[in-house]
Amino acid sequence: MSSYASCRQGPATDKLIAASLLAADHTRLYDAAGSAREAGVDVLHVDVMDGDFVPNLAFGAGVVAGLRGIGLPVWAHLMVSRPERHVGAFVESGAQYVTFHLEATTHPHRLLGEIRRLGARAGLALNPGTPLAAAAELLADLDLLLIMTVNPGFGGQSFIPAVLPKIQQAAIALRQANPNALIEVDGGVSSANAAEIGRAGAHVLAAGSSLFGAPVLAQAVSAMRKAAG
Repeated sequence: MSSYASCRQGPATDKLIAASLLAADHTRLYDAAGSAREAGVDVLHVDVMDGDFVPNLAFGAGVVAGLRGIGLPVWAHLMVSRPERHVGAFVESGAQYVTFHLEATTHPHRLLGEIRRLGARAGLALNPGTPLAAAAELLADLDLLLIMTVNPGFGGQSFIPAVLPKIQQAAIALRQANPNALIEVDGGVSSANAAEIGRAGAHVLAAGSSLFGAPVLAQAVSAMRKAAG
């Protein structure tokens, strides 16, 4: 497993594969997470949806707490309005990274600091239509930049290739402003596009349908890792 899968800050040369549990069987979520661990993923990615910022509802802090026994880092991606109301619960539940959307809060700088004060790594997510420039003043204060390559709220969407230049721009900007920060890409990620995502500068590839919908999960993970690397 990569050195920063254990939540040590700072990019390594390997790419991380994060299994997005939104695409797993929700009636057997713990078993699905265990299967992902056995298949060789590095991180469990938990999408949190509130039915307001995005149309759907999914996962709460109790799900994160329940996954701690799997033995993989659990990263919470909050697709919720006013995430400042919820970050404390997710840190307490054991999430090692807590990521919120720039578009969902009025005081993102304050919230990044609060997450870190509580003891987790702080992540900032950008929707496909949000330019990197909107986060320019925040890059030095985050641990992870999550770039959405679909519009958030639904699993199984197709990757938006037009977002690739944003990943490249983010890699350049973070090398200058915050070289220890990670870049995660989420949305329509598969072995078919993992190579270009990796070349663009992503450190972490979050994938759901392309992993849990594959005939053999371990083979899908291996193919994605090979392509990304």
